[in-house]
Amino acid sequence: MENLTADDIEAARGRIARAVRRTPLLHARPVAGRDPGCDLFLKLENLQIAGSFKARGAANTVLSLDRASLQRGLVTASGGNHGLGVAAAAQAAQVPAVIHLSTNATPDKVKRLQAFGAEVVLEGEVWDDANALALARAAQDGSTYVHPFAQPSVIAGQGTVALELLEDLPDVETVVVAIGGGGLISGMATALKAKRPKVRVIGVEAEGAPTLKRSREAGELVTLEKITSKVATLSPRRSAEINLRIVQELVDDIVLVSDAEMKDAARWLWSDFGIGAELAGAAGMAAVLQRRFSFRPDEKVGVLVCGAGTDGLS
Repeated sequence: MENLTADDIEAARGRIARAVRRTPLLHARPVAGRDPGCDLFLKLENLQIAGSFKARGAANTVLSLDRASLQRGLVTASGGNHGLGVAAAAQAAQVPAVIHLSTNATPDKVKRLQAFGAEVVLEGEVWDDANALALARAAQDGSTYVHPFAQPSVIAGQGTVALELLEDLPDVETVVVAIGGGGLISGMATALKAKRPKVRVIGVEAEGAPTLKRSREAGELVTLEKITSKVATLSPRRSAEINLRIVQELVDDIVLVSDAEMKDAARWLWSDFGIGAELAGAAGMAAVLQRRFSFRPDEKVGVLVCGAGTDGLS
């Protein structure tokens, strides 16, 4: 299995510098309403191109491909955000993209994908179903498949979020990251632990899709029998070996939050800061507001607001 290093993430940062935005870090003080209970900093990847951090991994992958691979077109499966990142990168490279989504994807994601010129295929109950179809499509027509969380180039691109965070807040003590398949936390944990080994990394999964938490407890990849979370972007039934290996080695803890707690956090982000976060984008904040892990009142806690959306406000 290919190893991922901090050097890979540094190289990705240089590669994608003109393709993505450097997103701001907001010091969440003063707070007019509910006190988060720590010295809170919000990394606003909801302001990223295409609305989430996924643009980073997609751009790094597309910019790493040779022209022949690009010209065959791109295909992937997504809960929505990775598809948007691939669609944006494909549009910039002027190549076609096919995005397979499970039927629980939000209508907003479908519209935004189509606006980028991507072909959208809605089929399958969960991401794993859509992914099987995307792999079949790649095998059938030779298009280039881009994995949303287990491809080293994708993980390296996601890890660039951590490099920016450390530059803006070098004395951060705890970093809180939402987990879907595990690409984001794999990249961020690799960068964080390489540069600041004492930084605590907390992963957050949906209660109804505890894919990596269960796998870590079992010591091997686990395929969930059922997904009960409605948050498509956090809900694969199975992760991948590369992600589990990195999580086992570098992530300090994984905690769970409910869909309702994500909605509560999304509403808090909107009411106090005017931040439009999707449910998955508010998962890290939900873990803080619900005190799913311990922290001091003066502890510098960085929370990734990983995606934009309005599903948490409806």
